[in-house]
Amino acid sequence: MLDLSHGVAVHARAGDRSRYEPVRSVLTPGAEGNPMAQLRAFRATLGAAECYVADLDAIQGGAIQRSTLRGLAALEPPFSGPLLVDAGTGQPAGASEVLACGAHAVVVGLESLHAFADLRKIVKLVGPPRVIFSLDLRLGSPILNPAMRDAGGARPDAARLAAEAVDAGVRSLLVLDVGRVGTGSGLDLGLLETLRRRLAAVRLLAGGGVLARGDLERMRDAGCDAALVASAIHSGCIGAGDVTALQSETSTSR
Repeated sequence: MLDLSHGVAVHARAGDRSRYEPVRSVLTPGAEGNPMAQLRAFRATLGAAECYVADLDAIQGGAIQRSTLRGLAALEPPFSGPLLVDAGTGQPAGASEVLACGAHAVVVGLESLHAFADLRKIVKLVGPPRVIFSLDLRLGSPILNPAMRDAGGARPDAARLAAEAVDAGVRSLLVLDVGRVGTGSGLDLGLLETLRRRLAAVRLLAGGGVLARGDLERMRDAGCDAALVASAIHSGCIGAGDVTALQSETSTSR
C-alpha cells in the first residue's frame, strides 16, 4: 500500500492527511519517502502480487500525479505488476485517465463518488475487472461525498452502500477505514463477515488497522481475499516470513 503526496510516499495515520510524513521503512533503509524503492521492496522482499496506490493530491482535489504513477507502472519486471489506483475519481473520464497512467484497475472511493449512477457508467466504460469500489469509512462511519447525502441527513449503513455498488456492476470491493489506518487497532471483522455472507461472489479486500500477522489470519477467516498493509510492514511487525507462512496456510486450507 502506497500513499503518495507530491510524488513522495508518506506514512498515513488515522486519516489526518495534513500530518502525514515521508515513509521510513525497515524495507528501504536510506530511501525515505521513495515510492519506487517502496514498490520494489514490496515485490522483491514480500512477493506482493498487487499494490494499492492512493494519490492523495488527486483525492483532495488536486491534479493526478501522472508522472509518478507512470513511473511506478513502468518499473521493470519483476518489480512491475498490477497497480490499483485511487485518484479521487468518480466519473468515467477520470477513470480513463487513471488507467492511461498505467493502473491495472481504478479504485472509486465512496468519499469521491457523487452517485451510484456514475459508478455504473465507469463499470460500463472500462469493464468490471478494472473497477474496485472503496467503501471509505472513518471509525466505522461511511465517508459520504456531500452530493450523496440525502435531504433528511440520513447516513446509509456500510453494508447497504456496498450492496448498491455491487448492484452498479462492481465485482471487487475494498473496505478501507481511514480512521484506523496506521493505528494498529484492528479491523471491523463483523462488517467483513457480513459483507462476505451477503455478497458472496465479490472479491473482498480490506485495510486500515492491521498490526500483526494475527490480524491477517482473522481477516482471512472472516472472508477477505486480500489485505492492504503499510504501517505494520514499515515497522517490521509483519515481514516476509509472515507473508509466506500465511500464503502457505491459506493454500493448504483450500
